Amino acid sequence: MSSGTEVQRSGDGRLAGRAAVVTGVGSGLGRAIAGELAAEGASVLGCDVNDTAGEATMAGLGLFRHADVSREADVAALVDDAVSSFGHLDVMVNNAAIQIEQELIETTEAELDRVLAVNLKGPFFGCKHAVRVMRVSGGGVIVNVASILALVGDGILAAYCAAKGGVLGITRATAVQYGSVGIRCNAICPGDIDTPLVQAYFETAGDPEALRRQVSGAYPLGRIAQPREIARAVVFLASDDSSFMTGEAMVVDGGLLATCY
Repeated sequence: MSSGTEVQRSGDGRLAGRAAVVTGVGSGLGRAIAGELAAEGASVLGCDVNDTAGEATMAGLGLFRHADVSREADVAALVDDAVSSFGHLDVMVNNAAIQIEQELIETTEAELDRVLAVNLKGPFFGCKHAVRVMRVSGGGVIVNVASILALVGDGILAAYCAAKGGVLGITRATAVQYGSVGIRCNAICPGDIDTPLVQAYFETAGDPEALRRQVSGAYPLGRIAQPREIARAVVFLASDDSSFMTGEAMVVDGGLLATCY
């Protein structure tokens, strides 16, 4: 089985002729999403705050630009850059996110502000500026990467849960307001994904492999997701295969929420 992080050009052209922006392409899920969109024929502009990692992802795939999604000016410029480079913007994937492990009463205001800035303001700005150009060009598709933690709680990820819950609110508001001008907006809610962020979490344990087995064992499929598996679901939401879906929170979690979480 593929690890899911390698770029694989094996698509059938479902996004041929379309232009896409993906935020947070430096590693993990963002890297996989950029690769899968490109594999389906899309022209892709990726951004990250880590230029070295972002450029490595986009080499041979598309264009890279530095952008901090917590800054509206950066997001506006990113969208404008896509239109300037490709002539239009058809797909916006708001993926960039950070995580701070801290329970509610221990979370500082600075920590909360940082998580909300990236994980909530980032998708808000992404939706706002994608809509700005899509509504005058015939429509488009926005995919917001949320989480199952937008639907259930995790006591040591209070700020993250709050932000991801807000992403669903942004998704629904955008879908309701701009469906009439041809814009669809959906969110994807994955569970644990085998990314460097999750791997780093496993490494904090005395026995990383034991922790991996424990986490994986909670899933009915007996494992956590590979990035490419979630990226393929993003392709579905970005393509015409989901043409009658908007305002939805699509759960792709290996059956975790079907259990007593």
